[in-house]
Amino acid sequence: MGALRRRVALGMAVLTASGLLTLAAPGSAQAASVCPGREVATLPFSTGTVHVFRRGDYICAYTAPKTPGAKRTMSVSVQARGSRPVVDKGRYIRRAGPVTVHAGHRCVRIKGAVAGGSVGSGWILC
Repeated sequence: MGALRRRVALGMAVLTASGLLTLAAPGSAQAASVCPGREVATLPFSTGTVHVFRRGDYICAYTAPKTPGAKRTMSVSVQARGSRPVVDKGRYIRRAGPVTVHAGHRCVRIKGAVAGGSVGSGWILC
């Protein structure tokens, strides 16, 4: 019975340590995993930045504030030409999104906002 308890305790310790290492990963590694693909555009504005990624026929975007910390209103919107926009809007600390749309070979319009600042791309990635 004691050997079983030791094995369970060891297993829990390994799981806890791996979880802590995941949380302690640098922010750039976390940002890379938000959207798949390669970054094709950044849209900076006064209170944040919208990051846009492409992977095959899909476009993914998220909005990040210049200074994370307090909850504030943020949004991100991606619209493929001829389709309705996909929007994520709410009160967040780190980012709004990600949102992904199937664009194929169509142009997309990207919008993002943090608190009082916002940006819109017009039709891009045609």
